[in-house]
Amino acid sequence: MAEKTFDIIKHYEKVPADLVAKYAEFDESASIHECMGKRGSMGGHIKPVWPGSRICGPAFTVEARPGDNAIIHKALDMLKPGDVLMISYKGDTRTGGMWGGMMSASAQAQGAAGMITDGAVRDTMTMKELGFPVFSSAVNVEGTTKAFPGKINHPIIMYGVTVNPGDLVFADNDDIVVVPRAEAQEVYEKTRAREDKEAILLKRIQNHEGTTYNLSGFCNKINELIEKGELTEEPD
Repeated sequence: MAEKTFDIIKHYEKVPADLVAKYAEFDESASIHECMGKRGSMGGHIKPVWPGSRICGPAFTVEARPGDNAIIHKALDMLKPGDVLMISYKGDTRTGGMWGGMMSASAQAQGAAGMITDGAVRDTMTMKELGFPVFSSAVNVEGTTKAFPGKINHPIIMYGVTVNPGDLVFADNDDIVVVPRAEAQEVYEKTRAREDKEAILLKRIQNHEGTTYNLSGFCNKINELIEKGELTEEPD
């Protein structure tokens, strides 16, 4: 007899909390993306509803029917502290009422780290007053129905990125990057090394030792292009 598959899943593995805390110390989503082989980025299609927002934590995934948010209200009741609510609306941005101020307050009360959706939201000033990070593809006030089923904690796809429940999600002012749970430790170590190296480079630039052109060795590539005749430069 085949094992029953549930639409609403409650038990799944998450990226360890201590590793989440380490990721939260990173400066930029770009560093994580670069160290994961330029994967995991949503390409800037989803933006914070106010500049400067940051989210870091394990994914709690929801697949909702465009135009309906019944399943999202169920998800709110299941959230655990630190969860990042990831809501797939299949890129449909017609109904901002799928997520608003009272839902943000509910998620915050549950201890969620934030909410990210490829759909639309509303009540953005309430979200800002609450200090609850929300990222969305659009903002509008169109209302939704509350009548259709959906799925909770199944794999979802947002702008070409597969998000599994428990994956590491890092969102900042630049982009959103998803790190598969199984790769999280390895990617962390590479990203830590990259950010430490960039911190040293920043100090050297600020000390007027040079620019990225010579300090990072890009001058060698330009000189190579000049020597091959693929680039010309006026003499001094």
